Amino acid sequence: MREVPNTNQSGQDDFRALMAGFPTGVAVVTVVSADGSPKGITCSSVCSVTLAPPTLLVCVRNASPTLAAVLAARRFTLNLLDHNARPTAELFASGDPRRFERAEWTVDGRACGPHLVRDAHSIADCLVSRADRVGDHTVVMGAVQRVLRRESRRPLLYGLRRYSVWPEPHEPVPAEVAEPAVAGHRHRPALTAETASHRMS
Repeated sequence: MREVPNTNQSGQDDFRALMAGFPTGVAVVTVVSADGSPKGITCSSVCSVTLAPPTLLVCVRNASPTLAAVLAARRFTLNLLDHNARPTAELFASGDPRRFERAEWTVDGRACGPHLVRDAHSIADCLVSRADRVGDHTVVMGAVQRVLRRESRRPLLYGLRRYSVWPEPHEPVPAEVAEPAVAGHRHRPALTAETASHRMS
């Protein structure tokens, strides 16, 4: 194992390689801007923060028009993409100005941004509770107001600079990556209900 000081471009390359080895789900952050136009961007920097109140974070580059709209509206929707949605992930990462014309989406009265109804296995509507600029990105905290889930869909994954999918349900899970037990209880994901109560304004 070699060590490279993080003081130059080689340090940045090693950091990219480090994070490439940490596979994640793939999401599209969406919002409706002040002029009524939809905005959205593919995002893999997503993390749960706390269960009480339900809060998650997303990291978006500072120059993104989607980020500007999110900060102005103080709300956004997180669309977690399913295993068939790689074209949508690539579409919203491309910067195509007509991307919403090529995606199926809806906005109802409770939505905090467009819902990608064809491509998402889970959707969370969030209110911005905090935003912190860190380098060339901004960390946006979202207080989760509502969660919609489709149990039958599998998530799209990204890691090692390529896309993959979660195994079929009948495929065995290796013992070393089985769900851990904590203090005699099985760990459960934070977002399991159809709706989350409005705990933060």
